Amino acid sequence: MLDEQPARFSAEMRAEHRLQRISMWRHMRSTPLLVVLTSPLIYVCVVPFLLLDLTVAIYQAVCFPIYGIPKVRRSDYLVYDRGHLAYLNAIEKVACVYCSYANGLLAYITEIAARTEQHFCPIKHARRSLQSHSRDAHMLPYGDARAYRAQSTAVANDFGDLIQIKTK
Repeated sequence: MLDEQPARFSAEMRAEHRLQRISMWRHMRSTPLLVVLTSPLIYVCVVPFLLLDLTVAIYQAVCFPIYGIPKVRRSDYLVYDRGHLAYLNAIEKVACVYCSYANGLLAYITEIAARTEQHFCPIKHARRSLQSHSRDAHMLPYGDARAYRAQSTAVANDFGDLIQIKTK
């Protein structure tokens, strides 16, 4: 189960955090020029991220109920808690929000894709990837034609572990 409660800091800790905050002006002065000049390249990626987010949200909303696949909860992947840290200035907070969105969105989409893959092609890859997705353990062995023919429909619809998590 995911931790739903934000961290709580004592008054002393919050005061210490505020003392550790660097002003935006000092932050900008200490940032290398090439970092400042290349920052727009980072932030322009928000446009395709937003389009991808919208597309995947529509896909999941329309298709998952038809396929009988449990929906992925956005709130399990998109977490915006670092904006509450008093030791971050506004520039750092914006960067944290952006990174939280980008990484959370990609993790959210990975889970949607993993559930889709389990439903339509529940076969493990022959070669292990650097990071397998959450549904990999449910997939059938690569090259096992008999298992595929005998079990693919059952595996494609086996999301019972997700339904149990959802109802807790």
